[in-house]
Amino acid sequence: MAALQLVWFKRDLRVVDHPALAAAARAGPVLGLYVFEPSLVRAPETDASHVTLVRQSLVELREALAARGTALLVRVGEAVDVLGALHAALRFEALWSHQETGLLQTYARDRAVKQWAREEGVRWTELAQSGVRRPHGGRDGWAAHWEAFMRAPLAQLPQRLGSPDVQVDPGPLPTAEALGARDSGKRELQAGGARAGQATLDDFLERRSRGYLEGLSSPTTAWASSSRLSVHLAAGTLSARFVFQRALRVRERADEDHRRSLDAFLSRLRWRCHFTQKLEDEPELERRNQWRGADGLRLEDEAAWPSTVRSRFDRFTHGQTGFPLVDAVVRCLRATGWVNFRMRALVASFAAYDAWLHWRPTARFFAPHFLDFEPGIHFPQFQMQSGTTGINALRIYSPDKQLLEQDPDGDFVRRWVPELARVPLAWLPWPATMPAAVQAEAGCRVGADYPPPLVDHLAATREARRRLEQARRREGGPEARAAVFEKHGSRRPARPRR
Repeated sequence: MAALQLVWFKRDLRVVDHPALAAAARAGPVLGLYVFEPSLVRAPETDASHVTLVRQSLVELREALAARGTALLVRVGEAVDVLGALHAALRFEALWSHQETGLLQTYARDRAVKQWAREEGVRWTELAQSGVRRPHGGRDGWAAHWEAFMRAPLAQLPQRLGSPDVQVDPGPLPTAEALGARDSGKRELQAGGARAGQATLDDFLERRSRGYLEGLSSPTTAWASSSRLSVHLAAGTLSARFVFQRALRVRERADEDHRRSLDAFLSRLRWRCHFTQKLEDEPELERRNQWRGADGLRLEDEAAWPSTVRSRFDRFTHGQTGFPLVDAVVRCLRATGWVNFRMRALVASFAAYDAWLHWRPTARFFAPHFLDFEPGIHFPQFQMQSGTTGINALRIYSPDKQLLEQDPDGDFVRRWVPELARVPLAWLPWPATMPAAVQAEAGCRVGADYPPPLVDHLAATREARRRLEQARRREGGPEARAAVFEKHGSRRPARPRR
């Protein structure tokens, strides 16, 4: 009988298009494994909502594997310890998993697992599950590599995976509370699991994607018009390749307007891997500026912050900036774990340019509040929105303009900033400018019921732009930024598919 194959599930909680599981099934009988690692569960980037999402997904994954004749083991412990104990009991021949572009912490964990496998004589095979390329082959030819991967046939599983001749306790599914995960109190959460992912994908492609381009940017319409697939792609309950190929099939029978929306969505799937490739190629981007010319521009060390910086950060992270749309977005994220991309860019821009906060503490704050937290997007995006990549234009958003354009009736702001519920629409972008009589009638006294603006937007952003542009002009600046582009820059614009 063939030797036992152990499949280590991480951020790939599915059976459809799972290359590692398919390859293991060809080699012999399979057991699945998921490990709740205390060091990751209690990491600052993790929230109880993330654990709840994983737990929902594991229930379905366990059922799907059982239907194919095998089991999913669930263990709590650090990966090397868990693998060592299982190998002593089961003597599995090979370990299979997908490559993971994650935190520096997971990179270190994987290096430790690689050393353990080498010492124990266990063959560990890591396979790609997205268009991210490992090892780094440079950006030339990257787009063609991504396209080829996304169009390759999906990984197929046999109906039966082969029942291993072992007796082992599958283990319970622990709760977030039992694991000691921080609980931010989120209760309005998007559902996890492969079934919810498939239903969300079908509903988007067949129905909601028709309004994708028109509704993508507004925090009121994006809840329905955007794909809402980011949570499932981050947890791996859907593979990006499966989503890509399903979208292409729908596109074949779509009308012209629908094709335009689907092309925009497909370009964002490529964009997703483009940003993840940055962190894959340079994992240190989690902690340091991509363009070193930005070093020292803002104070990163929170312990060294003067009280003025601490006050700006605290007001920003609690939705008390006095800029209604910024405050609504932050409060919405703290409650639900999701807002659309334009609003995420708005608050990142406000933190970087208006409040002049370093992207690192800001990104660290938002990581546990994004239910769809994806390191490869999170850290490079916060850097890009903060002007520290050296190769991207400065994206400075006007909170007033965004409110007028993206929440023109004030519905989103009024929901999440109830202090402003009765403020007339004409004053909603600028509550601090309301006459005293209007404040009294609206029941919103600025300085008592709602804070005054944290900064003067125009003055603050003008100074931020001056500092960054001055840094770009320093001696050696153009050469350093050219080196960044050589390593990380896109080689071609996204193009419509014919």
